[in-house]
Amino acid sequence: MLEKMAEFFEARLHMYDEHMLNDIEGADLFYPFTAECLPKENGAYVLDLGCGTGLELEEYFKINPTVKITGIDLSEGMLNALKEKFTDKEITLIQGSYFDVPFGESKFDAAVSVESLHHFTKTAKLPLYKKLCASLKDGGYFVLTDYFAPDDEYERFYQNELIRLEAEQGITDSEFYHYDTPLTVAHETEALLEAGFASVEILHSWENTYTIKAVK
Repeated sequence: MLEKMAEFFEARLHMYDEHMLNDIEGADLFYPFTAECLPKENGAYVLDLGCGTGLELEEYFKINPTVKITGIDLSEGMLNALKEKFTDKEITLIQGSYFDVPFGESKFDAAVSVESLHHFTKTAKLPLYKKLCASLKDGGYFVLTDYFAPDDEYERFYQNELIRLEAEQGITDSEFYHYDTPLTVAHETEALLEAGFASVEILHSWENTYTIKAVK
């Protein structure tokens, strides 16, 4: 049965960190790698989309303890766990959907998202990425580490499966339900460029997980 996104993660909060670090291929490498890609300047402003319990921030604060983070997540429990980890850091946390929360204009030096955006289609992501691009300062950038569909057929299958499951379960509301619908790297790149980013490059990959950098 499909579960609403926030409820899905709230129910699994007690095992989330262990699962992400031990059961996801390459996690021991891609969290530190992602952190290394983020700004190292003192007092940099960074937006974290789907920050969860802050696994990427654990690595990033080792590199830049002065960074100022704005984190957005649907799960109150996840945000509370994050706050408990980083009581001495400058963090602004917002409970809500990053599709709905305003980001501001030319505010952030960089943005990051790890293992969150694979739940959404290109159609859903395009307005989000336009808003994200506008929120970055000139020359700012977005680092996305996520898992991607290996080909178009895989992408279409899971998008169609979500539609089928929603119909089967009588889901008609506009809320997000937890189900993976990853894009191919090519389609993710297209969405970022269409949203206004000037360039997109692949920085690294681990199986089907990639780190992508999109520069404003």
